[in-house]
Amino acid sequence: MAKTVLITEADSAVGRATAEAFLDDDWTVWATAPDEDDIADLADAGCRTAELDVTNARECERVVEDVVDEAGRIDCLVNRAGASQFGAVEDISTADLEAQLDANVLGPHRLVREALPHMRARENGTIVNVSGVVGQLALPGQGADAASKFALEGLSDALRMEAAAHDVDVVVVEPGPVETYDEEEDDERDTERTGAYEWLYRTREDARLAGVRDAISVTPGAVALTIRDAASASDPEPRYPVGEGANLLLLARHVPARWRDAAFSLVRRLTN
Repeated sequence: MAKTVLITEADSAVGRATAEAFLDDDWTVWATAPDEDDIADLADAGCRTAELDVTNARECERVVEDVVDEAGRIDCLVNRAGASQFGAVEDISTADLEAQLDANVLGPHRLVREALPHMRARENGTIVNVSGVVGQLALPGQGADAASKFALEGLSDALRMEAAAHDVDVVVVEPGPVETYDEEEDDERDTERTGAYEWLYRTREDARLAGVRDAISVTPGAVALTIRDAASASDPEPRYPVGEGANLLLLARHVPARWRDAAFSLVRRLTN
């Protein structure tokens, strides 16, 4: 019998590539998105599709029940945490931060609570939480994103040790910048900027124009294959950085915090 995977946010570049990667490996794929029309192409390709807003607890319960009722099992849950926004911490509204935490932390938690009992009953399964480099390294302008991804990784670490007793694996996939990304994955909301952090926004735009992001980015397909391979491994690693850019950025964790602060202080002075 084919293994079954449930993927959230399959309307994103990474989510869509992940669904296709599992299909290519003969899994039964349940691809979900807040608007099912946005993944009609995946239905045509052979996926089961469903409407799922991860911030809605009832929808999380319904979709997992539908998967288990039809397939009789759920072998892998891919929580592709998608909400992201760029901005100084002071510029981001509390409401926007709350929405990001709801999508990136509470959403995966809702689905874990629905899927894990079925995995425990079979003593088999894998939960893949898609985080990012900012899940371990907070940078200026990414405070909201880092807060949600740090929380997701902390939740995953605890869950990994708890679920191991039931032969359920928990994996975190950490891509660096992704080559093709949707607007909602790198959102600058229409916040009222204080004007105190314009150097931050200028630095980001200058880096874009200089192609810095492109130089260290990975393709959605590379992230998707990492997710699929982690789900298929008999003894997966706790974490999978994706791409040389991710590995390079993660090395910065070992640099003393004061040195990192000094580097960004220099950038700020050069851009003012």
